[in-house]
Amino acid sequence: MQSVSVVVPVFNEEGNVTRLYREVVEAIGHLDYEIIFVNDGSTDNTQTKLENLQRLDARVIVIELRKNFGQASAIQCGFDFASKSVICTIDGDCQNDPQDIPRMLKKLDEGYDMVTGWRKKRKDNAIFRILPSRIASKLISFVTGVRLNDFGSPLKVLRKDVAKQLRLYGEMHRFIPVLASTIGCKIYEMEVNHRPRVVGKSKYGISRTFRVVLDLVLLKFLLSFGKRPLHFFGYTGLFILSLGFLGALKVFYERFFESVPAGDRPLLIISMMFILLGVQFIFSGILAELITRTYHEAQNRPTYVIRSIYSSKVDSKAESFG
Repeated sequence: MQSVSVVVPVFNEEGNVTRLYREVVEAIGHLDYEIIFVNDGSTDNTQTKLENLQRLDARVIVIELRKNFGQASAIQCGFDFASKSVICTIDGDCQNDPQDIPRMLKKLDEGYDMVTGWRKKRKDNAIFRILPSRIASKLISFVTGVRLNDFGSPLKVLRKDVAKQLRLYGEMHRFIPVLASTIGCKIYEMEVNHRPRVVGKSKYGISRTFRVVLDLVLLKFLLSFGKRPLHFFGYTGLFILSLGFLGALKVFYERFFESVPAGDRPLLIISMMFILLGVQFIFSGILAELITRTYHEAQNRPTYVIRSIYSSKVDSKAESFG
C-alpha cells in the first residue's frame, strides 16, 4: 500500500483549509498518509483553523513559518518534513480537486517518477490568469525542452527520493518538473479537474508573468552551465534594454526609410549605451543569483524560518529546524 505525504502551502486561506482537509481525507483516507500544512505567514485566522484540524487528526502536521517566505520556500519546507514514500503537492485554495490524487498515484505506479497536473479546462480569468500562464508554459517548454502544457499546476505527485534532491529557491516551484528532468526523472502530465475559487481571492497578478521570464533566464543559465537578486537587477536591465532598442529602431528606420544620417546622431550613441547597460544589469543579476545560491548551499540553511510545529509526534529533525 502506498504511503503519501500531502504538502499544502497556505497563505491567508482561513475559509478553505477545513474544506480542503476533508476532501483530501475523503480521497486518500484508505491509504497511509499525512497532511503537512505549511502556513506561510498568514495574517488571518488560518493558523487557528489548522491547529484545530491537528487536534482532531494526528496525521495532520502544521508548520507555522515566521513570515511570508514565498510558495517555493513553503513547499521546500514540506519536502524537508515529509516522511512517506510519495509526496503530493496541492494548493490551499481548493481549486485543485483532491479526487485526482488517487488517479495520479496509480499512474505513478506505472513506472513514472513524477505525475503533474494539466488544468486543461481552467476556471480562472481568461485574460489575467489563463492567457499569461499558457504563454509562460509554451516559453518554458521551448527554452528547457521539457514538453508540458501546464507548468503552473500546483497539483503534483512525486517520489520522495526525487523531492529530497530538489532545492527550491526564489520562485522555482513552477519549474519543479524541469528540475526533476535534470536528474533523469520520468514525468507524465495528466489532465486534472480545476474548480473556480469560492472563498478568498487569488494571490497572483499579471506581474507574475514577468517574474517567470526572469526566472527562466536564470534556470536556463543554471541548466546550461552549471534567489532572487536577478529580479531586482532584471527589471532594471529589461527596462533600460527596451529603451535602447526603441532608440536604435528609430535611428535605423529614419536612416533607411527617410535618408536621415545616423553616424553623427546622439540618439544612436545613447541607444547603444542603454543596450550595453541593460545587458550588464541582467548579467549582474545572474552573478548575484549564483552567489546567493552558493551561500545557501554552503551554509546548509533553509530558505524559511519556523515559528512552531503542531504535530502529535515531533522528531529530532523537526526540532532542529525550529
